[in-house]
Amino acid sequence: MQEKTRENVYKAFVGEAKAYFRLLAYAEKAREEGEEQAELLFKAIAEAERVHASNHLNLLQDIVIKDTETNLLESFNREVSISENEYPDFVKDAEQEGEQDASLTFSRAKDAEKKHAKLYDQAMYHVMKDEVKEYYVCQVCGYVNESKAPKKCPVCGADREEFKEINA
Repeated sequence: MQEKTRENVYKAFVGEAKAYFRLLAYAEKAREEGEEQAELLFKAIAEAERVHASNHLNLLQDIVIKDTETNLLESFNREVSISENEYPDFVKDAEQEGEQDASLTFSRAKDAEKKHAKLYDQAMYHVMKDEVKEYYVCQVCGYVNESKAPKKCPVCGADREEFKEINA
């Protein structure tokens, strides 16, 4: 793929991915306000944006979906890299600029990413528990726990009710 087209495909992917998440947030707000039709519309268009993002992602040669072992290793390496290299710098920059909210969200994400890496590491070495049928994701900071939601999130202190169950 030529350089300018590749750059545009990447920009399109990022834009569609952002739209997907923005529209899901809008759908949640519409649900909270009892606006069922608007919620449904936001969800439908979010799904369309997900399709667009997936199509753009498939065009990018360096982001190829490989076998599960390779995908686990790449995911593990990315989680380690961002938690050890990028988020600490983000935290430092936010603190230097007096942006406490940004510093807090970066710190929480950094700590949650460490747990994500641990889960990938376990999966790579086939020590995932066969009895794990679901995961629980903290909706405040993104921490992931296996099998059950903890009483309190170990990263941000959110109550058990703030965890979303993810199952097959």
